[in-house]
Parts: sequence; structure tokens; C-alpha cells
Amino acid sequence: MRRGLIPSSLLPVLWALLWLGIGWALYAASPMPSTAGRDAALGPTHATPVHSDTWPFVLEAQGDIPQPTQAPAAHASNLLALPHDPHFSMAAFWFAGSSEGAEDVQIAMSLWSRSDQAWTAPQWVVHRQQVGAALGKGVRRLGNPVAWLDQSHRIHLFVVGTGLGGWAAARVLHLRQAHSPLQAHSLDWDVVGNLPLSWFWNISHLVRHAPMPLADGGMVLPVYFELGAKYPVFAWFSPDGDFQGVKRFTGRRNVLQAAPVAINAQHWLAYLRTQGPDEQVAVIETQDAGLHWALQADLDLSNTDAAIAAMRLPDGRLVMARNPKEGYRSQLLGHVSSDGVQWSTPHTLHGDSKGEFSYPAWAWQDNRLWLSYTNNRQGIAWQRWRPQTEAERKP
Repeated sequence: MRRGLIPSSLLPVLWALLWLGIGWALYAASPMPSTAGRDAALGPTHATPVHSDTWPFVLEAQGDIPQPTQAPAAHASNLLALPHDPHFSMAAFWFAGSSEGAEDVQIAMSLWSRSDQAWTAPQWVVHRQQVGAALGKGVRRLGNPVAWLDQSHRIHLFVVGTGLGGWAAARVLHLRQAHSPLQAHSLDWDVVGNLPLSWFWNISHLVRHAPMPLADGGMVLPVYFELGAKYPVFAWFSPDGDFQGVKRFTGRRNVLQAAPVAINAQHWLAYLRTQGPDEQVAVIETQDAGLHWALQADLDLSNTDAAIAAMRLPDGRLVMARNPKEGYRSQLLGHVSSDGVQWSTPHTLHGDSKGEFSYPAWAWQDNRLWLSYTNNRQGIAWQRWRPQTEAERKP
């Protein structure tokens, strides 16, 4: 650059933009290696699922998970089944504080007690100063937590964290349970670090939906990128929770927060939150266990920029929860499907024209379907559903 053509005050900005462009080019052109192609876990039964046109569950219990004191805001819950724990059958994680994005936001946890048949008092289990000290760098905000249980029954927690900037500059933090057994009053972590999801400082990656289990005991964690373009990223982990690489799908730039499910071991679908004019649930598909993904036709189910939850049940059927565009986030609907394409008529899980019921999360435990979701941004609500009996299924 010739001296005098560009004011000296602009040179730092131009150099920063140049390096940003170089970093973006490296990120877009150099996919990281992964161990994609491993079969999905299908559960104990492999029978052909029976199609149901209506919601095939009966509401058994519901309520609110206890909220920490002095935390008027709560959002983005995640459920984790604990089948091997003698005392607790379910863990719930969410973020809470004065408001979303505030520096006092922490990650809270409550456990479902097998003996008391109730949620335990909430505990703070992750705060930004703790994570920042372990990483050796500042963490300004915490967000969406997602939990997973490895083959040694240790909890891994993936949390959105930011330094400078907002959510679009976030990273995914990886924490691993340090001690067992699980205690109702505390949960100690080893901070593994930031997930290495890209060559460009790992920025603008977030996590929201629960992982999809693999047959070897590992898992696929759906992540998403949202700096400008928005698209899904899938991270692979070993049975011990070691990061193994990523696959990205950039064939559409206005979708995020993928909810992956296995139709069979190699055939998977992922449903996506949609931003923009499409207003339908977007779908991508892989026929080779995540090695290659392809865009499919949108479902005939509306979605207006709201998180979706989906899960494969032990009998092979799939469940979905979504917020339709007709009610935006004031209505939370449930569906069931045998093939992932045709879905049952909507069942209202929660609805109130003046409220917000969003960011649903599913789990299966004790032969029951569990659901948690944000309740008016002030707390986390939960429901438990039992399968209908044969007599109840008859018209």
C-alpha cells in the first residue's frame, strides 16, 4: 500500500479485515477430519414402528423445576437420563440469572429423586469465573447447556460461552464430571477446554440440542455456526468423551440448532430451526452415518425461528416438539412419526396466547417420555408422559 493513499488511522482496520478474510477462507476450505460413518445406537428393540395419527401418550405428571433464588430469568433447559444411578433418574440443566446474556448468568442443575419422586433443590454448577480461571482467559457470558453420559457414567457438559462480543462470537466449552457418584448438592468439573471446531479461533459456534448416541458408545453432538451465515455442524466423540472431529453442512445458510435422529443405523435425519421467509421445519439427511449430508424438502410443519426437539424412542418411533408460526412461541406442539417424514396431527403440550413456551428438550427414562421447556423466560417447566395402554389406543 502506497503511503498517503490510505489514512494511517485506517491501516489497523484494513489489516484486521485482511486477516479475517484469510481466516475465513481457511475455515471454509479446510474441513477438519472426523470419524463420521459409525452406526447410530437404535436401542433395545428393532421392530418396525407402528404409525400413529394421534399423540400416543398420557400425561402423568407436570410442574415447574425449582428455580434458584435471586434468578428471575431462566432459559434453554436440557434433560439427561441417569439409568445407572441408584438415587437419581434424571438431571436437568439450564441457565439462569437476571436476564439472558447478563454477566451473572450461571448454569443450574436439579435432579429427579427416585425416593422422593420430586426434583431436588436447584444448585449452581457452572459459573463463568470458574471456567475462565481454568481456561486462563475471561468468559463474559454463559448460555445453553447440553449434557451427555459417557461409557464410564461420567457427565459431560457442553456450554455456550462468550468472551468479547455477543452470541455470534461464542465458543462451546467442554466440561467433564470430576468425581462420582453424583451428589444432589454439588457437581465438580474438569474443564476440558473449548471444542476445536474451526481453524479460526473456534468463534461463532454454539450448542443447543441433545447428542445422538452411537452404537459404539460414542455420540454425535449437533453444533451450529451463526456469524452471518447460519448452518449446522456435527461433532463426533468417542465413548470416553474425546473430541474426534466435525462435519459441516453449508448447503443452506439460514438454518441452525439441528435435532438429529436415527431412522436406522446409517440413515439419519436432522430437523432444523429456520430463519427467514421459509417458515417450515427444514430437513437434512444422511444415508452413510454422517459422512455426507443432503438437503431434503421441508416438512409440512411450520417453524418461525424457534428451537425444535426430536428423539428416537426405544420402539423406533420418533417424537418432535416445535413452536408453530401460527402462535410463534406461545404454543408448544408435540408430534410422533414412524418414518421421520409423515408426522401425526399436532398435540398441544402447552399453550397460552400471552406466554412463551419454548426451547423444548426430550428424554426417555423409566419407560416414560420426559419433557422440559422454558416457561415465560422465568423458569423451567416439565412434563412426564406414559405410553397409552392398548385399551386407551382403541377409538
